[in-house]
Amino acid sequence: MIRRTTAAKGLALAAVLSLGLAACSSDGGEAGGGETTDTNGNEETSAEPLTIGTILPVTGTLAFLGPPEIAGVGLAVEHINEAGGVLGNEVSVEWGDSGDTTDYSVANSTATDLINKGVSAVIGAASSGVSLAVVDTFAEAGVMQISPANTATDLSGYGPFFARTAPPDTVQGAALGSLILDGGHCRVGFLVQNEAYGTGLRDNVQQAVEAGGCEVVYGGTGGGQEFAPGETNFGAQVTDLLAQEPDAISIIAFEETVAIVNELVAQGWDFNGTTYFCDGNLSNYGDDFDPGTLEGVQGTLPGAQADEAFREELNTWYTENEGGELADYSYAAESYDATILAALAAVRGGATDGQTIADNIRAVSGSEGGTEVSTFEEGVAALEAGEEIRYVGQSGIGPLNEDNDPSSAFIGIYTYGADNTYTYERQIEGSI
Repeated sequence: MIRRTTAAKGLALAAVLSLGLAACSSDGGEAGGGETTDTNGNEETSAEPLTIGTILPVTGTLAFLGPPEIAGVGLAVEHINEAGGVLGNEVSVEWGDSGDTTDYSVANSTATDLINKGVSAVIGAASSGVSLAVVDTFAEAGVMQISPANTATDLSGYGPFFARTAPPDTVQGAALGSLILDGGHCRVGFLVQNEAYGTGLRDNVQQAVEAGGCEVVYGGTGGGQEFAPGETNFGAQVTDLLAQEPDAISIIAFEETVAIVNELVAQGWDFNGTTYFCDGNLSNYGDDFDPGTLEGVQGTLPGAQADEAFREELNTWYTENEGGELADYSYAAESYDATILAALAAVRGGATDGQTIADNIRAVSGSEGGTEVSTFEEGVAALEAGEEIRYVGQSGIGPLNEDNDPSSAFIGIYTYGADNTYTYERQIEGSI
């Protein structure tokens, strides 16, 4: 079991109380390395124990995504170690906070700390903007970064030391644009945060809307109407938006969504069947708003719907290690799969350094074809038998392509009820 232990007690007390999390380090794995050969029968190498780091949101505007992503990594490492670890050694985790795009110093400090602790791979960040701030730092140190949630198109093919288990915004953008059009809307307004994720997703949704013969009346590409991350006052923007008489609004934001919704309510917007969220703000808001406020709002979330057994395992891990329950499971499957892929890449290459993981991650995802496996244990058995593998995990993504993006992925469609929480409706599969 991988337990997170509290460190850095200087974290703001309010953040600790609101999130139930802390900046953390982990118990170490077994010491020592061993002589081994890779699964292709190449010369012997010295395999040090694999240490995986995380750069996931413990604080900041994306902190609601932290718990399921942390649970995904923790459960994966637990399963890996139960199956014998990587190349004869247990895997250990160094936990780190990514913060958000309002303060890059958090992510930069975490990146330096993880590198100094000797991690070979890091899982994260959740925010594309945060990843763009640290990806070069990790690459220069030879650390493989695998994001479970980055969707910005700027990161496609960024370099051999960056991969992701979430699809780029070309897929979600097309799905969200189609969802808006299917709702019978043709005058679309955007409220978009001004950073790589927000503008990138907006651009792709806009392309889909305009390809359907409809128009963007506010917040579109080149309009200069985006808001700064962390903004809290949306009175003027909502007034300007509603003056354009949109028949649908797409909100592409993080925690700022609460303030946006409150302002839209104050100015009389009817949300039912007219308002669209995305992965950055698809969250259960419960008592944040009056009952019925979000009823009929729809949203999109990359990733296949996790099955009940997997959700139960995630929740059990989180309860035992974090002392709480998961409110949702956004990007938990992608975090789990990112961790398993890193471990299988090390097994295939016969070493645990970042270069070896980078060199082998596409192959174990299925880029070379091979035997389909669904667990780490099955993957190791097939690799040791001299077979190529295609790991098909919990997220349902296709093999990584030459850009280290999933070649296909599912996008879930969700709808809010009167209790301001969302439920799964259906999913569509898109290819890149």
